[in-house]
Amino acid sequence: MSYEVKIGLSNKHLHLKDADIETLFGAGHKLTPTKDLVQPGQFACEEKVDIVGPKGTLKGIRVLGPARPETQIELAMTDARTIGIKAPVRESGKLEGTPGCKLIGPCGEVELDHGVMVALRHVHLSPAQAAEAGVKDKDIVSIKLEGERGLVFDNVLVRSGDAHEREVHLDTDEGNAAGCGPDSVCTIIK
Repeated sequence: MSYEVKIGLSNKHLHLKDADIETLFGAGHKLTPTKDLVQPGQFACEEKVDIVGPKGTLKGIRVLGPARPETQIELAMTDARTIGIKAPVRESGKLEGTPGCKLIGPCGEVELDHGVMVALRHVHLSPAQAAEAGVKDKDIVSIKLEGERGLVFDNVLVRSGDAHEREVHLDTDEGNAAGCGPDSVCTIIK
């Protein structure tokens, strides 16, 4: 049995903790939602920052909300290499041992000693969707994309819970390799 899921391409972005929001955007500042994302309660923000590494700067990188317990920067490998950071592939929130960077906002700067990563590709599913697909939270699956540049991605983490909705997250490097467009879908294979 195959289970089809829409692809969501994840461009470089960051999640900020409250203290870093205030340093970068001013005391008492709250993130300004501009667009709801597919994942319940998640949104793109009006706020943007510059990410500085040893070899360069990525300018105007979007913040995603809501605020997180710890600041996390998610880059594609190409983005990380461009600014001279050797970012490991990690599950979201697993930041131990990751490199840092500098963030520059309109009201201040934050020097991070860790938090930069390349997100492990993953599929979000509600518990009911996971049951339909025959998988469970933390399973590792493969996904198959059809088309002119069709391919199979292995090592795709299943993230299932009440705050998840059916969508595969690939970064821009992965999406470009597969020729993904705005309506791309894949099939979960085990």
